[in-house]
Amino acid sequence: MAKKTRDRAAAPGDNPRRPCPCGSGKRYKACHGAGDDVIVTRPFAGLAIEPDLIAMREFLPSGTAPLPLREPAERPVLLATVLPGASAALVRDTGEVLLGLQVQTRSGDLSADLARALRWALDAEAGTSLPVVGPAVAGELVRLQDVVDADAVLDVTLHQDFGWWVPESAEEPTAEVTAMLERANSVIMPTEAVGGDGVRGAYWVDTGSKAHIRWVRPESEDELTAALARLQSAGELTLGEGTKYAGSFRAHGLLVPVWDVDRELHAKEYSEPVAAFAQRLDAALADDTPLTDAQRRARDVIAGKQITLR
Repeated sequence: MAKKTRDRAAAPGDNPRRPCPCGSGKRYKACHGAGDDVIVTRPFAGLAIEPDLIAMREFLPSGTAPLPLREPAERPVLLATVLPGASAALVRDTGEVLLGLQVQTRSGDLSADLARALRWALDAEAGTSLPVVGPAVAGELVRLQDVVDADAVLDVTLHQDFGWWVPESAEEPTAEVTAMLERANSVIMPTEAVGGDGVRGAYWVDTGSKAHIRWVRPESEDELTAALARLQSAGELTLGEGTKYAGSFRAHGLLVPVWDVDRELHAKEYSEPVAAFAQRLDAALADDTPLTDAQRRARDVIAGKQITLR
């Protein structure tokens, strides 16, 4: 990701030598307090909702979820995959706050950008929107980890279109708004969550030519790659007949394994196979014995199928 200009955040407290609150392990004056761009490779670390946040940011087309704040806000807050105009935030006439995840970033810390947009929205006038998080939204460094319940889960609702952009109480959409909705709806790829015991962050998507299951995993890359290698070596890196492990991509510090699956089957038909794979994966993750030669070869093949989203 190319570096971008960020605002100088105020030092936390009176000691710039204290650890930076972003969790990088660096001193504040050498991290977010330095005034230069800071790239946080895993911006949502420490939050149970990390996999779903990454999914909403990277590949879910139309979705919303209430933001599980530590302390209730005066206005209800809803996370959204993308807002009209790719805005960072907007406040509806009712006072409801919507925060967009698929936005143009002005810093290397998505968590801080979201927290800044939230701070703006909680004080903004109803019926206004924030195009991007920029110099107008300044102040002390606050990150999503500071305001969100770390152990809460995200209740994501996937929508078939972007009709939710227009509140039910709104007047009949103008021709301009109708055209905007039609353009947005035309690029939606059918997507559904794949549930099951022990399954979070797994989604089925139909790209038109293929169907995939994309699964945002919370483990570190090395830990997950080793576990996948154990399964590959045992012939268990599959979600059942007609499926194939295609590779994985890195997104915001986590790996997202991807499987090609049968387009003719409904997403719900993969719930049991994915849950069964989750059990096999948990066992492989718990195995701390050294990798065998065959497993190391499998790990090298798996690592060769990893790409990084930028």
